[in-house]
Amino acid sequence: MLGYAEKLTLAPASVSAGDLDALRREGFSDEAIHDAAQVISYFNYINRVADGLGVDREEWMPEKSGSGPGEGEAKKPGANPYG
Repeated sequence: MLGYAEKLTLAPASVSAGDLDALRREGFSDEAIHDAAQVISYFNYINRVADGLGVDREEWMPEKSGSGPGEGEAKKPGANPYG
């Protein structure tokens, strides 16, 4: 399921019937696959909205690593993400 979540997040257009069949072979029901797709997609959506609007993290949240401002640096509160 984690591989499916990663693929749905990073390359959603590449998800195929074969990916769903593989999940079924692992014992996931169609309902479980549907629920997972909904949750994975919702988190992808809401994170893109937040990133697109320059929403700052809450103080308790860890810094993002690997991309974004300063390659791993958290956005500074109140900073304009567009320069």
